[in-house]
Amino acid sequence: MGALLDQGCHPGDVDEGDQRRLSSAVRQALAWHGDQRRKGTAVPYVSHLLQVTGLVLEHGGSVDQAVAAMLHDAVEDTAATVEDVRAEFGPAVAAMVSDCTDTLPGDTPEHKAPWRERKERFLDRLGTVPPASALVVACDMRHNLGSMVADVRRDGIAAISPPRFSAAVADQLWYYGEAVDRLRAVVPQRLGRELDGLVAELRGPGRR
Repeated sequence: MGALLDQGCHPGDVDEGDQRRLSSAVRQALAWHGDQRRKGTAVPYVSHLLQVTGLVLEHGGSVDQAVAAMLHDAVEDTAATVEDVRAEFGPAVAAMVSDCTDTLPGDTPEHKAPWRERKERFLDRLGTVPPASALVVACDMRHNLGSMVADVRRDGIAAISPPRFSAAVADQLWYYGEAVDRLRAVVPQRLGRELDGLVAELRGPGRR
């Protein structure tokens, strides 16, 4: 975990410049995602971005990592580019956002390559991303998996099945299981255990 803390400020050390940087990231995320909703819900998408940002800080991430968490879906789900992120927030944040993005060259938010193709390529890259990026990816997955588990507890497995989600439940379990296997050794132990527990609960009896 020491490598994470070396990326920028230490937990709790958020000076005035860092506060301005975080505030700017929130404003930019609202500009890019402000009219979006979480899949199949009326929940503003920015809720997810704020919670992933909080998880990054909770697990010892730097302000740069927190900014990247706030913007981690911008390139994937809006018209923003990595260059846009770099121009506003610098190369370190842009690199982390790029590492969080699973789109392929030529993809747009409206027209993306098939889900399985994107996820297989993302998994190939995930084993080599720096620890700073791995923490942002892991916190994104932690919030997504937590939301999925809560939905399944309330409404059953249909809550995470098509048409709400573009991939079948078995494919989603494959993806999250493979991703967590790649992240476990480079994220804080508590976070790794939480990811393992959520994947295990989603698998449940008879699901692999």
